[in-house]
Amino acid sequence: MLKARFDMKDMGLADVILGVKITRTENGLTLNQTHYVDKILEKFNSGDTTVASTPIDTSHRLSKNRGEGLTQVEYARIIGSLMYLMSCTRPDLAFAISRLSRYTSNPSAEHWKCIKRLLQYLRYTHNYGLHYTRYPEVIEGYSDVNWISNIKDSKSTSGFLFTLGGGAISWKSSKQTVIARSTMESKFIALDKSGEEAEWLRQFLEDIPGWPKPVSAISIHCDSQSAIGRAQSAMYNGKSRHLRRRHNTI
Repeated sequence: MLKARFDMKDMGLADVILGVKITRTENGLTLNQTHYVDKILEKFNSGDTTVASTPIDTSHRLSKNRGEGLTQVEYARIIGSLMYLMSCTRPDLAFAISRLSRYTSNPSAEHWKCIKRLLQYLRYTHNYGLHYTRYPEVIEGYSDVNWISNIKDSKSTSGFLFTLGGGAISWKSSKQTVIARSTMESKFIALDKSGEEAEWLRQFLEDIPGWPKPVSAISIHCDSQSAIGRAQSAMYNGKSRHLRRRHNTI
């Protein structure tokens, strides 16, 4: 189909695309960037042999550096390298990178300490990747939120992940742009953003030739009973009118 529209040649099955290694097995496909991880560790963390089992210490409170920054250019290089890794095959790095990238302009010693821990986690999990099988053939989503993760501005952190064929195909972790008044409202904000991504993914599948039509509805999972109850209720009062647009979207 592509050769009929473009001047191109078939070079056989893909092995490496933009640094992503494609491994074919009896159970499906595996995508990883082990080679790229080794380059990152050799360039930025060659003298350290310690490992960490988690990417970040969630009890560690980070804040803006009011003093003089430490090696800002090097910090930005590490963040840039890790962002490419995260966006391709490593959704487990999304929260840590989203959090640490906020301080790229003026990093402090505390921020560097978290970067070193993240690199140690990378050394511990350098073989991690994404594995896809043929089933399930439907997209499923998962949405969650960390309420008021930043004491300074009282904003929550949203996160979502969508899977297809047993592996993740879309993910994101980001700080919310508005202040939620409750955990239920913060869940609604996260579900609203997840719904936008689900709509885009569904339209994308509609445009793929050969994909079974019509595309089935996308189920988004939420662990908050209050948010689920609010979504299934059509009653509104003065305290919940500001949720109407998000309610209708979800």
